[in-house]
Amino acid sequence: MPLMEGLRVVRSPIHGYGVVATRAFQAGDVITQIDGILYRAHEITDDRCTLWLDDDLYLDILDQMRWLNHSCEPNIWIDAGIADDGTPWAHVIALRPIQASEELTLDYAFGAEQAERCTCGAPSCRGWIMDERELEVAARRAAG
Repeated sequence: MPLMEGLRVVRSPIHGYGVVATRAFQAGDVITQIDGILYRAHEITDDRCTLWLDDDLYLDILDQMRWLNHSCEPNIWIDAGIADDGTPWAHVIALRPIQASEELTLDYAFGAEQAERCTCGAPSCRGWIMDERELEVAARRAAG
């Protein structure tokens, strides 16, 4: 796996390992492209490092982006899809300026049935790694 320019995997205070910038990025910069293997939903045995692309198509991430951590206040987003020739593509894009040594974070926004406790530490932390529109569903499930 070739190293990605401007990025490094390190121990993370959020969870296990994380990806940090080794140089500054501006809002809107394409930080890197994600490399992976295309799978259909029924073929995935471990979806912890996959990216949903379209319908039942997922990209199993094979590069340093496997270690992206969640944050309720993310600094990146991922634009992804399938090209006309069937090739998957995914770009990591800065949501705001990112300084060297800052960890890259993504709002995973899991559904309520996949939710995990959040440890991002952001001031507006939802407490759960889940789509904020599903927090009410999860709260009702926990209460009842």
